[in-house]
Amino acid sequence: MLTFNSYAKINLYLSVLNKRPDNYHDINSLFERISLSDRITLTPLKKNTIELYSNERSLPCDASNLAFKAAKLLKDEFKVAKGVRIRLTKRIPIGAGLGGGSSNAAYVLMGLNKLWGLKLSRQRLSRLGAKLGSDIPFFIQDLSFGLVSSRGEKIKPVPELSGLHLWHILVVPRINVPTPFIYNKLDDLRKSGLTIRVSDGKLITLVLKNKDFSGLNKALFNDLEAVTLRFYPEVVKIKKAILHFGANPTLMSGSGPAVFSIFSSRKDAVRLFGQLKEKHRLWRIFLVRTV
Repeated sequence: MLTFNSYAKINLYLSVLNKRPDNYHDINSLFERISLSDRITLTPLKKNTIELYSNERSLPCDASNLAFKAAKLLKDEFKVAKGVRIRLTKRIPIGAGLGGGSSNAAYVLMGLNKLWGLKLSRQRLSRLGAKLGSDIPFFIQDLSFGLVSSRGEKIKPVPELSGLHLWHILVVPRINVPTPFIYNKLDDLRKSGLTIRVSDGKLITLVLKNKDFSGLNKALFNDLEAVTLRFYPEVVKIKKAILHFGANPTLMSGSGPAVFSIFSSRKDAVRLFGQLKEKHRLWRIFLVRTV
């Protein structure tokens, strides 16, 4: 039996480029792996089946689940005549722009690689994972920070940020923001004249390397944020609340609705965490750090 954490990610910047022939978009982004995590337990079964269980009732535990798909892909690809029970304890909010489903799939691939003795390299696992989801290779590469491009499946380490640990307040409203809807609305807005902001991550990397937190406002951005804010006023409310308590800058992760703020010290993050928890008891608020 294997038990391990399945970590979330946030986008420290997200530049959405042109739509591709496969209907995905090319992106440039800087991913940061954070301490918010789900818990996964893999238990060998004598019968040759895949079983998936979760504490989250709204999560489908069938063949549509990415963790299930990951196990089936590995099983089919290498003709593994063994079964496994996957127990998934969810803590990462679903559909929040934090990569929870992709992370679960990635860690199932890595866990089963070990449990089934397949001895596959991270590169091989990443190629398999990319068949299921664009964010999966980032988690397989075991990086705290990674520059991602293409659909998100191309990953470059960021040695300049080696050893850097950031603290964040992460706030997630209890709403569902469908990613395809946000991307489609972005395309519509661009047809009407919205400009594309292109970045390769050099500015945000330089700012973080120098710990120039005063320069973060210029370096942090998310092309999808303006779209999500138009259609989901709850995200606007969260950004205003965080700014009210003095946390600056704030940014939405992915297509939302999770919003985070960056701190250079745990002390400052803990102070704001307490203030927000006291004022907004119904919000899901997390204190997280780089891992």
